[in-house]
Amino acid sequence: MSNVIPVFNQKEESGARMEKNRTAADKKPVILSETLKAAKLPVARNESLTEVEPGEGSHVEYTELTLDCVAADAEVTETDLAEELPLCCCRMETPHSGGSLSTLEQTCMAMESTDGMLSRCQKRVMKQEMMRPSNTVHLLVLCEDHRAGMVKHQCCPGCGLFCRAGTFMECRPYGSISHRFHRDCASILKDLKFCPHCGEDASRAKEVTVSNADPSPSVPRSNPGPSLPTVATLPSVPTTPAVPQILRSILMTFIHFSLKPKKVKYPTRQLYISAKQGELQKVIRLLVDGKDPNFLMEGQNKRTPLHAAAAEGHQEVCHMLVQAGANLDMFDEEQRTPLMAACENSHLDTVKYLLRAGAAVSHKDIMGFTCLHLAAKLGHYDIVHHLLSKASKYINCQDDGGWTPITWAIEYKHKELVHLLLAKGADVNIRDKEENVCLHWAALSGCDDVAQALLDARCDLNAVNVHGDSPLHVAVRESHLECVMLFLSRGADVNQRNRDGEAAPDCCVYGSKVWTALNANKKLTDARRGRDCQGERVLSRDISRGYEAVPITCVNGVDSEPCPENFKYIPDNCVTSPLNIDKDITHLQHCSCTDDCSSSTCVCGQLSLRCWYDSEGRLPLDFCQREPPVLFECNHACSCWRTCRNRVVQNGMRARLQVFRTQKMGWGVRAMQDIPQGTFICEYVGEIITDAEADKRENDSFLFTLDNKVGDVHCIDARLFGNIGRFINHLCEPNVLAVRVFTMHQDLRFPRIAFFSSRPIKAGDQIGFDYGDHYWRVKSKFFSCHCGSLKCRHSASKTLPSQPDTT
Repeated sequence: MSNVIPVFNQKEESGARMEKNRTAADKKPVILSETLKAAKLPVARNESLTEVEPGEGSHVEYTELTLDCVAADAEVTETDLAEELPLCCCRMETPHSGGSLSTLEQTCMAMESTDGMLSRCQKRVMKQEMMRPSNTVHLLVLCEDHRAGMVKHQCCPGCGLFCRAGTFMECRPYGSISHRFHRDCASILKDLKFCPHCGEDASRAKEVTVSNADPSPSVPRSNPGPSLPTVATLPSVPTTPAVPQILRSILMTFIHFSLKPKKVKYPTRQLYISAKQGELQKVIRLLVDGKDPNFLMEGQNKRTPLHAAAAEGHQEVCHMLVQAGANLDMFDEEQRTPLMAACENSHLDTVKYLLRAGAAVSHKDIMGFTCLHLAAKLGHYDIVHHLLSKASKYINCQDDGGWTPITWAIEYKHKELVHLLLAKGADVNIRDKEENVCLHWAALSGCDDVAQALLDARCDLNAVNVHGDSPLHVAVRESHLECVMLFLSRGADVNQRNRDGEAAPDCCVYGSKVWTALNANKKLTDARRGRDCQGERVLSRDISRGYEAVPITCVNGVDSEPCPENFKYIPDNCVTSPLNIDKDITHLQHCSCTDDCSSSTCVCGQLSLRCWYDSEGRLPLDFCQREPPVLFECNHACSCWRTCRNRVVQNGMRARLQVFRTQKMGWGVRAMQDIPQGTFICEYVGEIITDAEADKRENDSFLFTLDNKVGDVHCIDARLFGNIGRFINHLCEPNVLAVRVFTMHQDLRFPRIAFFSSRPIKAGDQIGFDYGDHYWRVKSKFFSCHCGSLKCRHSASKTLPSQPDTT
């Protein structure tokens, strides 16, 4: 008999590198820069030249080196070049190739970088000669202002963006001379970083910040330009590993050469078509032209351009669309997101990019599929592995049919994927809508090695579905001899009958190999029937009658006691008399988090001193067990998602438990799987009553006092209405602790009582908590503790009355 009493005293790289076709003029400086070094001509180290700040007059003095001044017969070997650091060519220029320039090409091509924000110069070009900071950057036609800035080494050789405002690195090899570049654009040779201008050790460079009030701004405030600032000022993706510098450089290079005069006005649908075909330049042009990145394409399930790019794995196009404001979590007609499209088509790099950009993993489509379901069904091992590394808590998420990702992997015989999901903690006993477990699906697919792995993971061999079929029934009906032999070797009951009264031999062809194996096993089973009848009998397949997400079986291998039916199973606390519980939503303290509520700014976490749950929904090892703090989970007034980290108890029990008959303690509860420390086990549920009402009730065996020290005292009585918590026995060495939790209301008089594992629990171990000394001071007069612990404090030997002194 169970009894309960009060216990509380209180980037990776995300961009694909793209080759650019070089013109003959583009190729020359690649050789030229090295030739200049060999000839010891001034390239970057010639700092003794006169430089006049721009803006002091219409004429700016600087020194130019043209192609004509270079000796054509200078010789440089490949070995020498490999060991040399590439020096900049900021002081070189190439002659104009001839021909008239368009109106757009008469505008300076310089791009300014100010702390991640890009803008383009709009000044007129006076000279047609082209310049560039290094041979890795396209040649540029520049205004006089930026030509002077180029000579002064203010253009980064790595990305071709000018560093004249914001934060950047500055190398000063000769005191007054400064070389500017971005931290990520430093030259690397043998794991050492060097200034890309002069080749000096980059560790000597300092990070400097120049205010926007630079005396030589590249873009006048009064003339922002007609189109490019639209892209330059869009919401930017972080420049950390999520968007590496090389990707920004590539994309901005495309912007340089994609802004051609428009002769054709494209319809908005062209953006979808170009995104699908991976036409990056055209996508950029259309975005600059103001096309909506969230346009819904008719005839294509109303997918957006981001859906199309993600489905084809065009990562650079995805980046530009996100930069332009594409909604990462936009649904199509099947309620699928771009991330789902990338997962379904196994584009790993695109999946990684979208996740880093903030795409949600938890979304479901119209079939209830998540990204994990789609990837598992199609056998995309790398996609599943990466998704689990980012959001493993969705590993047991069920779709509309009740199937989890491992169910789909089993049905489609993706064996390596099954082993991966098992290793990551997939629950093999979650039941689908027809109450099949994973072993039913392994039997259907005929994978005996997968079935073996499932049995090793403690999948229930005797589980039956709504038709009464066990995995053996399914394997026999499908004539999968290997699975049949495996199930028989593990003790499957060949005499078990389904709802149609069929035993396994009745489901196969008479005289077949499967029929022969079953009848041979049946003879052996019948021969030892007398001994086997002492085994445990399954009294109920689910004592909760489907109210819990995980079925709770009830077994008895001790006596003839039937399944307990003297109570009504309820999943949540109930009331049978008027109680003024404050459930007004406007009285709830709530958070406004947009992340997963793991930060210290979460209001709900602050109410609990901190957000205690880790990414797996468990309490940490340093959680105080002697006086557990009160936990406030996020509620329906919060702005966060239903899947945030600070929601565990309200999501219901997930651990597989079983009600069983003990030898001396009546009914008890045991674990059917290994349970790590800090895991939510179940809640103590019952009828909420006042303390005065509790005093009137004769049977106080199931009372749990809510000792809150706030207002009137109330109790939970689980005698007539309760859940699995009512069967948990007392243990002098408990393995669970009770914690007060608030979820849907914050009336401090009525906390929910949640049980968490206080230490690791092995499969088969009985679950119990300490009822407390006050309970035993009363109950020890009637019975003693039978927990069997060596440290038992309330056994019969400890509670015997002391004998009077006769001396």
